[in-house]
Amino acid sequence: MIFDKPTPIRDGFGKALLELGEKNPQVVVLTADLSEAIRVHWFAEKFPKRFFQMGIAESDMVGTAAGLAVGGKIPFVTTFAAFATSLANTPVRVSVAYNQANVKIATSHGGVCVGGDGATHQSIEDIALMRVLPGMTIVVPCDANEAYKATLAAAEFRGPLYLRLGRIATPVFTKRNSPFRIGKAQVLEQGSDLAIIACGAMVGLALEASRQLRSKGIYIRVINMHTVKPLDQSAVLKAARECGAIVTLEEHSVIGGLGSAVTEVVSEKYPVPVERVGIQDVFGESGEPDEILSKYGLTTKDLLRACKRVLERKDVKNRA
Repeated sequence: MIFDKPTPIRDGFGKALLELGEKNPQVVVLTADLSEAIRVHWFAEKFPKRFFQMGIAESDMVGTAAGLAVGGKIPFVTTFAAFATSLANTPVRVSVAYNQANVKIATSHGGVCVGGDGATHQSIEDIALMRVLPGMTIVVPCDANEAYKATLAAAEFRGPLYLRLGRIATPVFTKRNSPFRIGKAQVLEQGSDLAIIACGAMVGLALEASRQLRSKGIYIRVINMHTVKPLDQSAVLKAARECGAIVTLEEHSVIGGLGSAVTEVVSEKYPVPVERVGIQDVFGESGEPDEILSKYGLTTKDLLRACKRVLERKDVKNRA
């Protein structure tokens, strides 16, 4: 399955589950009354005996998944990001992470651009909450094609994994032959003036900013950091050494997510100017996706301003 037009990232996940259902009888799927929202209704229709509708009982669902994993199954737990990291926090921490259970937690509605659902359903802290759990791997695909590949890879991966998916249709950047490996960043565009490290649907903004700056003679390295944990430190440090300045971009709080992960590595091992573009320690609110992204500074224009600031800081540093 390969997508070639704007598609919700979650669709790639749902289609990959169908393929996994055919190939691997150990794959099972659980959901908390959100079958269509997470695109697992396709799996349910074809493999009803391996599908578990748990109702609005997220904690029970996660605990059940941990038990299935102990029994040799490969359970995919599906719900909204806010619910997986808040309502089910205790079993995620104790039953899954502490026991290193082979559970895959796949969520939709990560970030703020989920429209009118508002702050209660817009998860701006989920990556931070998952990232702090020992042994938890975090994957944030940039488009439907990458979500498809990430889902297949998650089934082969041993251990707890958090897969963050988007709701709205987003442009497709990756191809059939685009490489994907958990823990290995993908360089989408080469450049040495500045590096933009992005994840999820925000990768599209990074590519657009790169195109605009290229017309002004500024060449950007665009890095798709689809795995936030474990972070590809070699890609980050290579960008720091060769570009001298970094902008991080995420549809998540600037506290605890991709920006924090990158700055931790850079500050300890190769300090260069870094600007973090993300949500500035506030909750979201209801509105159309474009309106919300504009209000919270997640547009190409906002990214270009951050690029300008970090390039000025780089110049000052070089002249010092």
